[in-house]
Amino acid sequence: MPSALILGATGQVGQHVLRELLSSSHFTRVGEYGRRITNQDSITTGKERLEQKTIDFDNVDQAGLKDGKWDVVFITLGTTRGAAGSAEAFERIDREYVLNAARAARTHDPNHFQRVVYVSSGGANPSSPFLYPKSKGLTELGLAKLGYNDTVIFRPGFLIGTNRPKPHPFENILGAITGVLSHVSKSVEINVSTLAKSVVEAGIVGSSGLPKVAEATTGGPGDGRFTVIYNAGAIAMATKD
Repeated sequence: MPSALILGATGQVGQHVLRELLSSSHFTRVGEYGRRITNQDSITTGKERLEQKTIDFDNVDQAGLKDGKWDVVFITLGTTRGAAGSAEAFERIDREYVLNAARAARTHDPNHFQRVVYVSSGGANPSSPFLYPKSKGLTELGLAKLGYNDTVIFRPGFLIGTNRPKPHPFENILGAITGVLSHVSKSVEINVSTLAKSVVEAGIVGSSGLPKVAEATTGGPGDGRFTVIYNAGAIAMATKD
């Protein structure tokens, strides 16, 4: 029975991924490592299998991530330029923290199969002239080159069903637009709980076991290939039954 580590469990997507992991009988241990951790009073299922630890992402090598010998590493860590305060801070949190933590969680044991599942963003492109999609694209490439046996990337559309303390007015406008477009296309928005279900399933079955409805593709250069699941595929995975 495998173990799972989640980085970014207190975020909008991470909260739901953690809930799915603790509800699943597939994982014997679930680790939640982060700058902040979930209040145990809010956990109703699987609490006995949860290991929590606060860590400093600026000194992540001292956090002992690889000591847990985690089989599947889920990464839902991320931010926005506005929340970070500057472009430099954004890139440090959104890319450097992700890559450094994923690197620190690698055991480098040839007998230990490890998978990493990362929630990126629709439009991620390492060559983009825009900060956000470029950072996501570079993060994807960096993860694929870390040597995990299997790398699965989700590129969701606009996230709905979030519970942000102070939603940005732009999000309300964009949400109204994607809400209309969602009636004609499944590529524009996804509920965070729906995304979480597909993320956890991908972590369980891996690239080779993904259902056809996921419409998974392969991305990355020859020395760092990874599996990509877009918005419509994530919705289909979560609703296929």
